[in-house]
Amino acid sequence: MTDQWSVAGRTFTSRLIVGTGKYKDFEQNAAAVAASGAEIVTVAVRRVNVSDPTAPMLTDFIDPKKITYLPNTAGCFNADDAIRTLRLAREAGGWDLVKLEVLGEAKTLYPNMRETLEATEVLAKEGFLPMVYCVDDPIAAKQLEDAGAVAIMPLGAPIGSGLGIQNRVTIRLIVEGASVPVLVDAGVGTASDAAVAMELGCDGVLMNTAIAEAKDPLLMARAMKRAVEAGRDAYLAGRMGLRKYADPSSPLAGLI
Repeated sequence: MTDQWSVAGRTFTSRLIVGTGKYKDFEQNAAAVAASGAEIVTVAVRRVNVSDPTAPMLTDFIDPKKITYLPNTAGCFNADDAIRTLRLAREAGGWDLVKLEVLGEAKTLYPNMRETLEATEVLAKEGFLPMVYCVDDPIAAKQLEDAGAVAIMPLGAPIGSGLGIQNRVTIRLIVEGASVPVLVDAGVGTASDAAVAMELGCDGVLMNTAIAEAKDPLLMARAMKRAVEAGRDAYLAGRMGLRKYADPSSPLAGLI
């Protein structure tokens, strides 16, 4: 039976979402998406070419009829800019399922949660379906859900850092408390990081730099696909309990 997940009434098979930045060209980006098996790509609205028909366009390489585009607000540092950006995205492409991120400052790219919450409330009232990048805080995550977020996307570590999941406890608490999908967004550096996110019970993982800046992006994309699948299987299987001492696989009684 196919293991699927849904967000805002839309169902997907792949639990891996990939970005569209930092690749050497659109062709490599498209090849990485294919290797990853991803069905959703996130696109920075403020950095995409929508006005110059003579320049290469992402849509020429990644077909929006086959792959779901998730416009995001990368580069926005206040609620007003993020809201305006997504309004433009909806006017340009009719998108309502969007990724909201409102950054606090440029050094850490940590989210500004006050501005993020404000933007979530406005966008939800305007009919958007915001998947929201946030701190790994279970209280903030619940507030976003109450404000209208259709998915919670806590960071595993700072964007582009590749440090992996830094706080498994809070990610797990967010998963346990949420009634909408939870996806780790930011910080994944290698396949084991993606597997950890899935083993914690997350519905999916979003990444960009981990694939785009790998020495072999296509091979890393394939590795991430398998890691997400393996982590999901391990979560569903139910890991063994932790013990303080050894427990032999073979009984010690009756030895020759």
